[in-house]
Amino acid sequence: MTANERYTAGMRAGRIAAAVGALFVWLPAAGAQDIRGLEVCTAEKQMDRRTGCLQANVEFLQQALNRLTRETQSKLAAAARDIATAQAEVAALRATVVKLQADIDMLRKSAATDKNDVRK
Repeated sequence: MTANERYTAGMRAGRIAAAVGALFVWLPAAGAQDIRGLEVCTAEKQMDRRTGCLQANVEFLQQALNRLTRETQSKLAAAARDIATAQAEVAALRATVVKLQADIDMLRKSAATDKNDVRK
């Protein structure tokens, strides 16, 4: 491995480490505990093994993120369906209330008319 290749590998490993570190910042609870599937890459002395370790961690985190994204999208879709159903029910109930209010108004008018007819 030439010096340039070692430098490039080191830069790549640094970027991967920065990405993994950024993910730990986003997940505050994850920084305080071990995450199943992640490896401790700082123990590796050889740069190629450390790079491979970091790449495995990044792949694991990407898979976890993709899985969580799918689950979240599924939950959002279910919630959207529930909201649409509830909105339809509310619209139906409003129509029923309007009809009942019209019936009440009609009954009041007929009752008022009947009282006026009885007084004459």
